[in-house]
Amino acid sequence: MAESEEKTINVQDKSPIDTGGAESISGGQLFYPPIDIWEDDGGLHIEAEMPGVDSSGISVDLKENTLTILGKVPLPKSDLKLLREEFELGDFYRQFTVSDLIDQEGITAKIKDGVLAIYLPKQAPAQPRKIQVVAE
Repeated sequence: MAESEEKTINVQDKSPIDTGGAESISGGQLFYPPIDIWEDDGGLHIEAEMPGVDSSGISVDLKENTLTILGKVPLPKSDLKLLREEFELGDFYRQFTVSDLIDQEGITAKIKDGVLAIYLPKQAPAQPRKIQVVAE
């Protein structure tokens, strides 16, 4: 991870987060999903593990340079009798600060096989150009 990314993205292992008494969507805990972040010449690629979440259960929002990811895990089927429970039930939540170097209008997100992929393209660098001087 580049040194500049470490200043804007705080990476933590999957663990319950303290919501200060706020309720999650499913009534369970909130977890930081494990993520990977890559950078190429065009931008940043974020992948977040969100098992059991489909596109209708994901919210990706950008407000005031803060990218928020919320993944809602559906409740288990109520017509089944639970015999053993090892999965911790809860929703996924992450926030990132997005720098001004990112083209915020070009951010895209998609989910496949329980992995959310977000692409944050970099702003195109200003190109040298000749500025015409107009007489008034």
